Amino acid sequence: MKENEVLVKVEGLSKKFCKDLKTSLWYGVKDLYSNIGGNKNSSMLRDKEFWAVKDISFELRRGECLGLIGHNGAGKSTLLKILNGLIKPDVGKVTIKGKVGALIELGVGFNPILSGRENVFNNGAVLGFTRKEINGKIEEIIDFAEIREFIDMPVQNYSSGMKVRLGFAIAAQMEPDVLIIDEVLAVGDVSFRAKCYERISELMHSCCVILVTHSMSQVSKICTRSILMHRGQVEAQGNNGEVIEAYYDDNHIEDKPTLVHSDKCFLESFNINENVFKGEIKNLEIDISVISEIAIDEIDIGIFLMSRELIPICQVNSKMFNKKISLQTGCNRIKFTIDELHLNTGTYKFALTIESLNPNKIYLWIQNLNPIKVFNKFTLGSPIIIKGNFS
Repeated sequence: MKENEVLVKVEGLSKKFCKDLKTSLWYGVKDLYSNIGGNKNSSMLRDKEFWAVKDISFELRRGECLGLIGHNGAGKSTLLKILNGLIKPDVGKVTIKGKVGALIELGVGFNPILSGRENVFNNGAVLGFTRKEINGKIEEIIDFAEIREFIDMPVQNYSSGMKVRLGFAIAAQMEPDVLIIDEVLAVGDVSFRAKCYERISELMHSCCVILVTHSMSQVSKICTRSILMHRGQVEAQGNNGEVIEAYYDDNHIEDKPTLVHSDKCFLESFNINENVFKGEIKNLEIDISVISEIAIDEIDIGIFLMSRELIPICQVNSKMFNKKISLQTGCNRIKFTIDELHLNTGTYKFALTIESLNPNKIYLWIQNLNPIKVFNKFTLGSPIIIKGNFS
């Protein structure tokens, strides 16, 4: 086994489909005859045809994980089916070295009337393993899938989650050279997904992985680089952070502030001053101006850092610094300084909450505030650290 070996090479790959079934069947008959003498028009679109995949090229080496992202209909699944040999491209070439393990669609490859155990042997044989080799792995597969009490039950009686567990366990424990995963991890529960991530990390020492997902957190956790597809073509590729940003821009993620709740308190301004050192954000000063209709004693101010999908990443609040803050009637200015901020490349947003401590009551909750862009390239999985103070 060679380190850094190119396991997948895709060169100018294109695939077209026809929107009309009757026309598609007619084109199929014509293509059968034209292919005998060499089809010279495979790169041309005919009436009612469209490119599902157009001019895709990339290389994937042992130890790498490629994330394929894009909205539904972008061509991701078509590309995976070509890579897995399920459909033939019209133009271009695919070269794959070694065994391929694929989880392209839920339950695909399982015989529903056979038991889980029998399907393990069937799938292992498809991957090119002997019965002896499968026997040596079957206990690990059953344990990983966590379905031992159901392993001899027909697969048609399995839940979708059980099928994912078994399918991933077969593909992963058989240790293929190329592992292809299409969105199926979204079906598993949280603990199983965590186990899958760990297993993928282990496999990447000896294979390469292609992952299709709509979860940007999965891309950040697992992938070494990624490709954004749009209408069958590559729109962006390379660094995860930059490609994820292009994905958000492509999907027009809303950047306007969103008021969730307001009672007697109103946000007048939320300003951020950045001190940047060698491309890294070293210090943020946040000036908040709040108008209150009443005086409120002992409030807690919370500031949340969120992803562009409004998923909280971390938070700080005035209670952490033992600061007793009160709001006076009228305009109140609060200053908060973040001394250390370590983030991966991407766009982040803030949310603000103001609540009284006694009695516990929320007066203001607003999110989607002041997007900030981080362009520095930190190591994958670098920690997020926030230190600061209120005044």
